[in-house]
Amino acid sequence: VSPWDVALCATGTAVAGENALVLAVLFYTPSLRAPMFLLIGSLALADLLAGLGLVANFAVRYVLRPPSEAAELGAAGLLLAAFSASACSLLAITVERYLSLYNALTYHGERALGLTCGLVLLMWLLCLGVGLLPLLGWNCLRDPGSCSVLRPVTKDNAAVLAVTFLLLFALMMQLYLQICKIAVRHAQQIAVQHQFIATAQATSTRKGLSTLSLILGTFALCWIPFAVYSLVADASYPAVYTYCLALPAACNSLINPIIYAFRNPDIQKSLWLACCGCIPSTLSSRPRTSSDV
Repeated sequence: VSPWDVALCATGTAVAGENALVLAVLFYTPSLRAPMFLLIGSLALADLLAGLGLVANFAVRYVLRPPSEAAELGAAGLLLAAFSASACSLLAITVERYLSLYNALTYHGERALGLTCGLVLLMWLLCLGVGLLPLLGWNCLRDPGSCSVLRPVTKDNAAVLAVTFLLLFALMMQLYLQICKIAVRHAQQIAVQHQFIATAQATSTRKGLSTLSLILGTFALCWIPFAVYSLVADASYPAVYTYCLALPAACNSLINPIIYAFRNPDIQKSLWLACCGCIPSTLSSRPRTSSDV
């Protein structure tokens, strides 16, 4: 048994457990039904499935005897769908931050929630379609020479996925730059008004911006090296290179809940209530804001 595969399986187990906790908190807390929490739930679900996919991939490789081609393709499809949904959920969170700042007075409400639900459903249907690609022929099981580092995905198809990922991240960064411009403009307006409400809004905006920076920053550090490597490498490259880059990419799903669960006061309150039945005074005295994603 490869120690790298054991490390990936252990990471997947931790990822699944951590994100299952976040989903349970969101599901059993009726007050957490705003668009931002729906998107957090989508990201947590995607990361949960990614963790399960890593465990399933380990089971297919070392536990299932005799090896099953359908099981291998199914595990690969689960990983593709889950990580695609994770990336798309991060894009959706970035879009939500942009819209909530650009239309700060009119964005929040039932209409925004309904629109978010529709977009999340469409996004998941698209990602599930991506997950079906290995079963529909995007695999190299019949031609091992065409395999990429993402076996059983072919090198050409891995290049398509890598380029799509890089374009997706470029779109996230463009939206992030627009968010920064809006935040600077709001700060300038607040500096002129000198009002308590404006100051509270400025604090909320800064918190949302810093959290989004952390999410996108860790996403880039974890995934871009692996995406670039998948674009240029093939199955002839030493497997240790793939493992060294795939493990940090998998750890991104472990980091995401830490960022938004530990930084969001509403989720923190629900976690404290679930664990000990109490809420620390530092959280109970803090006003609830929509930008604390």
